Amino acid sequence: MALAAQGFGRPRRAAVTMRHVQAEIDRVTQFQIDSVNVAVRAHLMPLFARLGPYDPALLERAWSKAPRRVFEYWGHAASLIDVNLEPALRVRKRAQAAAENRRVDEIRTHHPDLVQRILGDIAERGPLTAREIEHDEIRRKDHWGWNWSEAKYVLEHLFNVGTLSVAGRNSAFERRYDLTERVLPPAVHATPDPSDADARDQLVARAARALGVADLTALSEYFYLRKDATLAAVQRLVARGELEPVEVAGVPGRHWLWHEARLPRTLHAQALVSPFDSMVFERRRLEKLFGTYYRIEIYVPEPQRQYGYYVYLFWYGDRPAARVDLKADRAAGVLRVQSAWLEVSTGSATLSATEVAGALASELHLMAGWLGLADVVVAPKGTLAATLALRL
Repeated sequence: MALAAQGFGRPRRAAVTMRHVQAEIDRVTQFQIDSVNVAVRAHLMPLFARLGPYDPALLERAWSKAPRRVFEYWGHAASLIDVNLEPALRVRKRAQAAAENRRVDEIRTHHPDLVQRILGDIAERGPLTAREIEHDEIRRKDHWGWNWSEAKYVLEHLFNVGTLSVAGRNSAFERRYDLTERVLPPAVHATPDPSDADARDQLVARAARALGVADLTALSEYFYLRKDATLAAVQRLVARGELEPVEVAGVPGRHWLWHEARLPRTLHAQALVSPFDSMVFERRRLEKLFGTYYRIEIYVPEPQRQYGYYVYLFWYGDRPAARVDLKADRAAGVLRVQSAWLEVSTGSATLSATEVAGALASELHLMAGWLGLADVVVAPKGTLAATLALRL
């Protein structure tokens, strides 16, 4: 049910259209954004995992051209989110506006006209990046990775509270800010603000729909909501018949079932899932339901990494069967498998390394072709590397 709710286990599309993209937006609600581009941008991978090779211009169009189908905001971290959910996320914008922001207050004290200058520039010239905003200042250099200009601090604050929105990103992956009323579809922008309770009900309902069956932690983590607020929303959704309390065999704790969740008799998935995919947002849920311990090791020193820098799970059948550390070597025109590991099966049947490697080889070739790379090269590291190299 968890896999079906996330859109896995269905035949791949021969030709992916915007209608198929919209169906996945409706299903999972959001695609998390991450700056790491070692293989492919995180927000592009979920559609490939579910639909197969597609033109990334479809998602770019859905994001940066009117009428937008997704917009960038804080969902599960920074994400491209179903634009119809924007009114519900105003609860987060209101909270940001009410929160203390000492840095922005300090900037406003020293530059009382800066906010209006920025808004005026964007209104006249927008969309603009922070670097395109004209503001003379001495930029601090004492925080590596956070050398934000004063204009950038103000832009991010205006984005957080909803005055500005992101119209897209440039080739350097920098946000291009514009007035919110020029980014959102008119009907969405004109939607009245829901109450805090109604907003949380909508967010928890979308999380429940995307997860199929979930505990309180998973429902909270999907949009990073407080657990007490999530539980209150769950209780209201149960009263309305949209959620049903259930038990999951072998998994302790309370769970809830989305009232329209599909229970397929069988399910066979074959997909590479990135560490920022909504299927694996909540790592403890992954461990409880599938017996898979999975953590991202980007910030772990290389000698201490267990599996690799940017590791994808390979789902085969109804559970993770392998994991691979992938890098797109665009200069050489190859997809590099820097390590490959066979998962220890927790299911009733143990898959052979040869079977897993054959299916994984097919998926890697598919991904390489989608990325415009000519070949797949496997490094001799990991329990599946030798078998995978032979299959490739």
